[in-house]
Amino acid sequence: MRTQLVLSCLVFVCIVLCEVVAGAGNVLRNNFYKSTRCPNAEQLIRDITWSKAKNDVTLGARLLRLHYHDCFLRGCDASVLLDTEGTEQSEKEAGPNLSLGGFDVIDDIKQQVEAKCPGIVSCADILALSARDAVSFPFKTSMWEVETGRKDGNVSLASEVSSNLPLPDSNISTLQQLFAKKGLNVNDLVALSGAHTIGFAHCGAFSKRLFNFTGKGDMDPSLNATYAESLKKSCTNLANIVEMDPLSSTSFDSNYFNILINQNKGLFQSDASLLKDTHSVNVVKKLQNDRAFFVEFAKSMQKMGAIEVLTGNAGQIRKNCRAKN
Repeated sequence: MRTQLVLSCLVFVCIVLCEVVAGAGNVLRNNFYKSTRCPNAEQLIRDITWSKAKNDVTLGARLLRLHYHDCFLRGCDASVLLDTEGTEQSEKEAGPNLSLGGFDVIDDIKQQVEAKCPGIVSCADILALSARDAVSFPFKTSMWEVETGRKDGNVSLASEVSSNLPLPDSNISTLQQLFAKKGLNVNDLVALSGAHTIGFAHCGAFSKRLFNFTGKGDMDPSLNATYAESLKKSCTNLANIVEMDPLSSTSFDSNYFNILINQNKGLFQSDASLLKDTHSVNVVKKLQNDRAFFVEFAKSMQKMGAIEVLTGNAGQIRKNCRAKN
């Protein structure tokens, strides 16, 4: 009996030490949770996400956007998931984030993970993994690698959103500056813009291009005229939504680049701005092929997912993704 007790204690100490060692290095790595008390965390998150994606073709777009909006503010620390506490509004209350979705999905995944592995898996990792898994579901394989080991942040400020987040009406120089601040280059800018191949957008995000481009009730001349007229009919109310990639909004593919450069059907001003720079134009041309797009998108997602991450002793593992511990 005593021997069994000693062995049990040694096993427990070994597990704890493994977790400490796993979190000691301030870097992300593949399958971080394998050496913790939640070795199957990534498989569990994938299974839950795929079960939801079966019945929701928009899930990939919503979680991908949520992950993107998270990483550009204070890094990939799940700060976008935090609810407002006190008088200072959190990130999700800022104008550009009001149309974000998927919070309930992350809540449910977190709840199921906590039931099996309490206090081990961060909300930041759940968001990064589930975004990848939701997009990957139609392919039944992971479309990019997600290194794990992120911790959750404790600060979320709506006031920081406008100065850090690339917006639909951003021009090419603004986009390049904002991406460069996060260690991302023009290749990353173009590749990540390819995420607009899935999902929908509210008319208010691009209505200026249709109805009042220069303040004179005019239309953006760089936008395909036939496409613009179609959008006008769909946008009688700015709250209406349209496909970001016409006729291909549920297929993760390179069609976004094809219609952008060959048909001038980039929905946002930020999309059209990619054609205003020689370097970005060359990348757009290159990514018209599915295989090339998938390769470059995977590289850029890994870079984006590592922006200003909290690891090791920094941050925390939230019990509830909407509130700091």
